[in-house]
Amino acid sequence: MHNKAVRYVTRTTAAAASTLATTATSVAAAALAASIILSPAADASARLDGVHADLARAVQLNQVTAEQAARFEARLAGRILGDA
Repeated sequence: MHNKAVRYVTRTTAAAASTLATTATSVAAAALAASIILSPAADASARLDGVHADLARAVQLNQVTAEQAARFEARLAGRILGDA
């Protein structure tokens, strides 16, 4: 009888720990999502600075040519500034 009680306690403790870990992960994910959603949107100049930096890095890594980056940046600038 003692072994059955030990196994029961071990199984229920493991199940509770698993449920607690899943709940903690869900809460952390919800908090992160809320912080992203509720954070203020970057202004147009900050967005364009980020686009420029990302494209400069892509050119440096030979992922795109400088001409492609310039055309893409101009297209995005038109969209970003059009929305602002």
